[in-house]
Amino acid sequence: MSANKRSFLFLQGPCSPFFAQLADHLVALGHSVHKLNFNYGDTVYWLPRKAHYFREELSVLPDFLAHIWQLYGITDQILFGDCRPVHKPAINRAEALGIRTHVFEEGYFRPFWVTLEREGVNSHSLLPRDPDWFRAVGERLPEPDQSVAFRSPFSTRAFHDVVYNVVGLVNPLGFHRYKRHAPDSALLEYAGYIRRFALIKWYKQRDRDRIAQLFAQSTPYYVLPLQLSSDTQITHHSSFSDMLEVIELTLKSFCKFAPENARLVIKIHPLDAGLFDYDKAIKQLATFYQLTERVLFIQSGDLHILLQNASGTVTVNSTVGGLALALECPTIALADPIYNLPGLTFQGGLNTFWTQATKPDSELFRCYSKTVIHTTQINGGFYCREGIALAIKHTERFLDSDQSPLEKLL
Repeated sequence: MSANKRSFLFLQGPCSPFFAQLADHLVALGHSVHKLNFNYGDTVYWLPRKAHYFREELSVLPDFLAHIWQLYGITDQILFGDCRPVHKPAINRAEALGIRTHVFEEGYFRPFWVTLEREGVNSHSLLPRDPDWFRAVGERLPEPDQSVAFRSPFSTRAFHDVVYNVVGLVNPLGFHRYKRHAPDSALLEYAGYIRRFALIKWYKQRDRDRIAQLFAQSTPYYVLPLQLSSDTQITHHSSFSDMLEVIELTLKSFCKFAPENARLVIKIHPLDAGLFDYDKAIKQLATFYQLTERVLFIQSGDLHILLQNASGTVTVNSTVGGLALALECPTIALADPIYNLPGLTFQGGLNTFWTQATKPDSELFRCYSKTVIHTTQINGGFYCREGIALAIKHTERFLDSDQSPLEKLL
């Protein structure tokens, strides 16, 4: 049993049984657990456990939360994603009342890690932006334990997502004021996925041929991995409104400042639903900037191989940037992710990146990755049985202590 009994409030989690199983684990440790559901998807994945339900306008949520916090003596709240409209009021008011906020998110390192930080993640992270701090701390920390690998099929994640959102079709009956945080309806996204994955075999063969031709030409190339325009990394943690802005900015700069023999490879995000026709848009922009023969758009392909051989990577704030740094590929971030540090990413601006970029400092990246894994990463996953069990096992040092691993180092 935990030495310090706490009272946890769970808000929205990932579309999976993860939050419910984590709650059961905390109860077994002697803590008290409470839940606030915002829709029927939340409800189904929490059953048969008791919960409170929020059915009012968002403007009422701060007072509703204050009542719950006081009623149960809440000491901690747990949520997935710090930018959801239903989470912002909870985060904004909790710290002043001494309530700790634990934020889960997809891992900074993939695929066998998830993120757990106090107060915020991504650009809201408490991690310092000082490379000397990472060097000093990284040298003191032991090497991280080897992550336990597990198989987490996309079909498992898709199953949970479909259950959550299909149940949500009846939200108007009991949660009629609830608005999904994603911009497109789930059914529209599913229609896009069905169409895209019906063509994936053809895409893979076409892209294999295109990549093979790229390597055969032995010309320098740069990689622009696309992110989801609906992702909070774009909508909340960058100055861009969507990825089309990123593409146009990159092509304009590439046209004027990249070496004349260089090419640009643009790869779609693997979870993109295909609702926006990037192929058509990129062709139009490439024609406008007279880059038709120098821009390659692909739907598939091994990023490891592409990044290992690339002259550089352009990203907004994708975790692909961390992978590029690990592979010693010169990288520029167009926003301010946690890895945007002097010595890791190029700091001179996009126009000079094409000709002046240098490889990241491998020793600094070693210290950075050790520190980030120690302070914010949990070996495990949100969707498959083995991944969930691993993640829950490793949450104790984050949730059961007055200070988080990062706070102890700060």
